[in-house]
Amino acid sequence: MNPQPLFLHNTLSRKKERFEPQQPPLVGLYVCGPTVYGEAHLGHARPYLTFDVLVRYLRHQGYRVRYVRNITDVGHLEHDADEGEDKIARKARLEQTEPMEVAERYTRSFHASMQALNILPPDIEPRASGHIPEQLHMIEELMKLGFAYESAGSVYFDVTAYAARYPYGQLSGRVADELLAGAGNERRALEGQSEKRNPADFALWKKAQPTHIMRWSSPWSEGFPGWHIECSAMSRKYLGEPFDIHGGGMDLLFPHHESEIAQSQACCGQVPARWWMHNNMVTIDGQKMGKSLGNFITLNELFDGNHPRLSQAFDPMVIRFFVLQAHYRSTLDFSSEALQAAEKGFKRFMDGIGILMQLQSEASADDFEVDSFVLSLYEALNDDLNTPILIARVYEFLPQIHRMHEGKARLSASSLRRLQQEVHSLVTGVLGLMATEQETGTHLKGVMDLLLDIRQQAKERRDFASSDEIRKRLESLGIQIKDGKDKSEWSLN
Repeated sequence: MNPQPLFLHNTLSRKKERFEPQQPPLVGLYVCGPTVYGEAHLGHARPYLTFDVLVRYLRHQGYRVRYVRNITDVGHLEHDADEGEDKIARKARLEQTEPMEVAERYTRSFHASMQALNILPPDIEPRASGHIPEQLHMIEELMKLGFAYESAGSVYFDVTAYAARYPYGQLSGRVADELLAGAGNERRALEGQSEKRNPADFALWKKAQPTHIMRWSSPWSEGFPGWHIECSAMSRKYLGEPFDIHGGGMDLLFPHHESEIAQSQACCGQVPARWWMHNNMVTIDGQKMGKSLGNFITLNELFDGNHPRLSQAFDPMVIRFFVLQAHYRSTLDFSSEALQAAEKGFKRFMDGIGILMQLQSEASADDFEVDSFVLSLYEALNDDLNTPILIARVYEFLPQIHRMHEGKARLSASSLRRLQQEVHSLVTGVLGLMATEQETGTHLKGVMDLLLDIRQQAKERRDFASSDEIRKRLESLGIQIKDGKDKSEWSLN
């Protein structure tokens, strides 16, 4: 049930636009993935959770989504530009191990954290190191077209040449003239950037220094790709140009996404994606959460409570609920107190949903308006994925659920079934919220106590066939029953 169109905010146009894919029902989505040189923190989780909801909702609407999210395992330098050491290589040097060992370890950790948060895996997860040929090919194209040049074995994108034909800065709103004026030129020259024609130029290929471990052969030098070229090459390979949606955090808007647009438009004459979506930052004390500032809290620390800023451990579903309580384009300020409030709110929210799913219809019903409530949930999602409004509307509906539970209001079978199906599909299927492990354990204990009581009553009636059947069915589900003198006990196998 969703007669309304979906509107998504497009950073490129700076307004909400009705989403219409180029080739319905196909949707191509590319999201910039992690640079795997450390544990993922809460700030990392926000973009992947945001676009997880988008993917789920598009599929709920009947679209066939190809979701591509890369792994950056080479080329991302320390200062997010063309200076400093490769982040993964530096970590490997400090740990006295191989860069690919570092990348593999933190990739596995990232996947485990995403799974705990119930974030669906992408359909394709390309690695930068596995797509060197595609990046070299694109660099060669740019050089032939006059948008790139070689200097001392490195290759740089020529922003001046690009700006003469295309609007450089169109995504971020940066003024091209200011970027090209050479602000910071003296500092960059001191840092070895004088090989560029202009300080605004950015690296497509970097010549490796003798101590640099990660290197590949190229027509220009033994070296490694720049950070920006990898996403242009991989999105082009798996989604073509133009594709529908490019996503990522707001911190990637400049220079990363601006550079992607420049590279792709220089090659193909058009912006690579029609929609550009950016989630806002997670902050602590008003500052962006990030490794560079040292104010981050890893997801594993949140899950086990092992951090000075945390008063307790938090279930991954509480973290997911906490993030979804804020609109993806607004800042999200972290505190242990805010998480504790989210934990209480999540329990109330899921308890109400649980009661709704257990309701039975009555023969006589005084139906209230179900359609308008369900429609309001879709209105929230169709308005640029407004998850906090959807959550608020479910909260507002909880008293009605409790009235039905107490027998003070009734629904016909068809209305109740529609309500249960829609709420379940939107809360569990789209928002991705599930009962916590603690709640699941409590429910399981209650169910098992009930089954053991039924089995005991069967034995007292000497209905041993039913008693044995219950035991066999439970064992097939991995639950072992041990009969004692006075009572039976159960355990998970």
